[in-house]
Parts: sequence; structure tokens; C-alpha cells
Amino acid sequence: MAEKDLGYRRVQCTGRGSYIISLPKEWVEDLELKRGSEIAFNIEPDSTLMLVPRKIQEKEGRGNSAKPKEYYISVDPKENIQATLRMIRALYAIGADIIRVHFKSTKESMPFKNEIKTLARDSFLGSEIIEETPDEITLQILIKHSEFPIEKAVRRMAIVALAANRDAIAALRDRSTALFDSVIQSHNDVNRLGLYIVRQLKYGIERNLYRELGFKTPKEFLLYRIAVNDVESIAQNAMNIINNLGSLQKMIDDETLYVRDPIDEETYNQLVTYSAQAHQLYDDAIKALFKREYKDAERLISKRESLKPLENELIMVMSTKKTDPNVASLLRLIFDSSRRIMDYSGNMAELTLNRTVEEQCSQLATK
Repeated sequence: MAEKDLGYRRVQCTGRGSYIISLPKEWVEDLELKRGSEIAFNIEPDSTLMLVPRKIQEKEGRGNSAKPKEYYISVDPKENIQATLRMIRALYAIGADIIRVHFKSTKESMPFKNEIKTLARDSFLGSEIIEETPDEITLQILIKHSEFPIEKAVRRMAIVALAANRDAIAALRDRSTALFDSVIQSHNDVNRLGLYIVRQLKYGIERNLYRELGFKTPKEFLLYRIAVNDVESIAQNAMNIINNLGSLQKMIDDETLYVRDPIDEETYNQLVTYSAQAHQLYDDAIKALFKREYKDAERLISKRESLKPLENELIMVMSTKKTDPNVASLLRLIFDSSRRIMDYSGNMAELTLNRTVEEQCSQLATK
């Protein structure tokens, strides 16, 4: 329907104190609305009111009774399985409810099915295999945005990512299998939560459901997408530390590298202290973001700058030690990881300022 100016209409008051306004006849007839037709009222960020008939909501997939988004993939088991897995992952991210994968040949479909099951288990939050036949497998995503809100998912992501980073640093001294496995599992959990949040953000953007997702304006969709990227990077840094530590340990076990004292106690303790400061700063930044605390975010930015001397002191300690180059490289990787967490904290604080600055300015204007 082309954009039209339908003029102004007066707000009227009924005898019961309710306010009413008549709908333009042309609009009602064009949409074939009748007596008893339902219309949704949505308040926009600029306080304007959007009227959306239920049948249009349902047609666009915004109504409660909207049909699930179902997709069909036809696969040749002789093709590259990774391409199929990437397609399934992309469908999950854009909000698919049901994904049916059909195999052109059943002879070599079993490896494909196993890979798809592993992908669903390790990467998709709330997914289940609901059907399986010799030539087809069907995934359904059951979890809804109201069951696990985005803010809780981001908070959980941050907790898991920071725990992975702590375990990675602890593994420098205690190279137990349990710590290695913990970091790997945490990394997978962070990626799984991140993909779920991307899915929910996509869902909210398509349906303009920013209020239902706990946001005050649609601009906050971008804010949380940036937050997800930072948290995923923290988990990936922990994996990088573990991978490099594993390579170092293998060289020692294979006796291709002899290190008498692989860990300098002073350097290790300062690394632990510095990383603890980074973790606390990031945790405080996440809390300020969720609580919409402008002043707390401002203080965190100042605190980040005040920790620069601690960084320089640690760099000096590391540079003056006579350490094997392989060990020195690993220590530097740990330091860089913690420094990035500091920087991510500053980014998060900046996002909080952007999120709340209009509220602060309006408050000042009324004083």
C-alpha cells in the first residue's frame, strides 16, 4: 500500500473515561478489516503509535500463532560435509525453527548424520533431533526468547569465558587434563551461547521486538552484538593459551625442549595478579551495562587508564628474566590475553555510556 496522508482525527473521550479515535475508512477497506478484527498497538522509540492488524502480523511471522520457519536441504553425501554444516549453522542463526536435511543417497549418509547430531548438540542451544529416517534427519529448535532472555545469556557467556581464561592461566602451573578439558568445554559453551544470542537478536530485529527482549530502543541490538563478539574473543584467547601450552608440554615430553624451571615464580604471580584485575574490571563493566549505570561506566574507563603502570611493570619484569623463548612466547600470550580483557572492559563501558547518555542529558536538562 502506497504511503498516504490520511489527515488528522480528534481524540474523543467516552462516558467511562476511555479515549477513542476512529480508523480511516479507506485504510480499513483496503485491508479488508471487519467488525471484531484485532489490531496490535506498538509504541515506537519516538513515542509514535504503530497499528498492525493481526493478519499482517501473522503473515510476517510476528503473531503468536505464526507458523514455524521450516527449511529443507538436499545433500549429496559425496560432497563436502563442512559446507552442509555451515548452511545448517547459518539457518539456526537466522531463526529457523525446523531444519530438514534430505540425503540423495542412503549408503553414505551415516557419517553426515553423526556430524549433524554433533553440531546440534555442541552448537545449538535448545535443539533436538525430532525425526530420523534412512534418507532424512530433522532438527527442531524448541527454546524461545522468553525462556532465556538475551541479558541472561550474555551474562552467562561472560562468566564462562572468564572462567576459561582463569583455568588457562592456572594450567601454566598445574597442567592437569581436567583444566585443559575445562577450557575446551567452556570455549564450546561460549560459542553455543553466542550463536543463540545472534539468533535471538535477529529474531527481535525482524519483528521489532526490542521491548519484549528487554531493550529500550532498537539501537541496543547492535550494542549486544558487539558485546557477544568481545566475550567470544575472551574464550578464544583462552583456547589459544591452552593450545600453545599443549604444544610446549609436548616438546618437553618428547625431550625436544629442556626447560629446567619452566615457570618463573615472580612472573607467574604478577601475571595472576594482573589477570585478576582484568577479570574484575570486565565483570564490573558487564554489571554496569546491565544496570544502565552511566557513572559506574565512567569510573571504569578511568580505572582502566590507571592500570597502565601495572602493565608496564609486568612487561619490565618479563623482559628482564632469562626465559626460554618458547616459554617467554607463552607468557606474552597470557599477558596479551589479559590486556585485551582490559580493553574489552573499556569497550563495554563505552557502550554503556552510549546506551544511557540520552537519559543523563535529559535529566540534566530538567534540573
